[in-house]
Amino acid sequence: MTRWTNWAGTATASPQRVHKPRGLAEISEAVTDVAVDGRRVRALGSGHSFTPIAVADSDALSLVHWTGVASVDLEAKRVTVRSGTTLRELNAELDRLGLAMTNLGDIDAQTIAGAISTGTHGTGARFGGIATQIAALELVLADGTVVGCSADRRPELFHAARVGLGALGVISTVTLQCEPAYVLAAEERAEPLAGVLESFHDQADANDHFEFYWFPYGRDALVKRNNRQPAGTEPEPLSRTRQFVDYRIMENTAFGALCRIGRTVPKLVKPLGKFASSVLSAREYSDTSHRVFVTHRGVRFVESEFAIPRESLHDVFGELRALVPKLENPVAFPVEVRVAAADDIWLSTAHGRDSAYIAIHQFVGMPYREYFAAFEKIASAAGGRPHWGKMHNLDASALRERYPHFDDFLKVRKEVDPSGVFTNDYLDRVLGPIT
Repeated sequence: MTRWTNWAGTATASPQRVHKPRGLAEISEAVTDVAVDGRRVRALGSGHSFTPIAVADSDALSLVHWTGVASVDLEAKRVTVRSGTTLRELNAELDRLGLAMTNLGDIDAQTIAGAISTGTHGTGARFGGIATQIAALELVLADGTVVGCSADRRPELFHAARVGLGALGVISTVTLQCEPAYVLAAEERAEPLAGVLESFHDQADANDHFEFYWFPYGRDALVKRNNRQPAGTEPEPLSRTRQFVDYRIMENTAFGALCRIGRTVPKLVKPLGKFASSVLSAREYSDTSHRVFVTHRGVRFVESEFAIPRESLHDVFGELRALVPKLENPVAFPVEVRVAAADDIWLSTAHGRDSAYIAIHQFVGMPYREYFAAFEKIASAAGGRPHWGKMHNLDASALRERYPHFDDFLKVRKEVDPSGVFTNDYLDRVLGPIT
């Protein structure tokens, strides 16, 4: 047995077999063997989900040898990439091709298949999550067959599989609709939280990519505005020294030290939070898009995130602010707030509605269950949908009420995996067991 642990240490597994295919035929063979023997299999990805979504007790499928760009259509600006490719590797290859993703989250360690399967998103009122950039998918189904799907070819499978939780099959390739490489101008600075909230909707609409971080117990928020620059704009990145000091030292080494102090002496968390909020530095720069979207995350944490109707942001955030001082244990990590445009993907957290995302965090090793459960209750009252890769306690009965196409997804799941080859305990909870 090989012990597997996710990045945050919130999920572990000891699968009896770990398959590491080097080609499509080997993926198909591994899935077929598992199905014939009545076992179950899960693809591991890179372990950046906080939930047990990738936990495999019987067989695990590692795609570390199934990476890279498979084909490129420069005229159409479409790239087909193998599913085990990380976003970091993909961004580097797109750079070489003069292309870029339309939107990204702030972590690039995930595999492309894992990122889309869990609904990874960035921020931007006019932009959807990564899954909205998919033009086509290829999957290995439970019987070992390889199928393709798109808006025109097996459209129901396409609607389901773009955010499929790994429940429909093993994604083998993803075809992405890209765009010409572009430069983002970044503006990051601390601003009074009251003003940020008052102008939130105007700011979200006025900037291409807008978000803020609120440090509990502090008065300020770290506001990030990223805006696209005209074609041909030369990037003006931060110097390497400034990048090292701001991102490596201040946001990781120093912040990590503050968190460790707070974990050891909880009564210091509140003054340390106020201090962290007061020393946020301002910076303005521009760079190739993915270098602005992505930030280094060296301090480990646990996370829960809910997507709510954008118009509910102020009510939900206000209740969250009122909650934090009442908690038995203090909160050492900031709250992140982002936005996304509505989409038509069945299990996307932004399905059918413009959404605001509120993500709460806690430093690893510090109590979080009371905090996360209370926030879940607040978000749920507004129809909140939990991020599929982040911590929550909801089950299929609760989630069915929040997704209009939930049963349509289950119908497709039953058709392509009638025996539950790709399920695990997490999927049985959030989707229900296959019957």
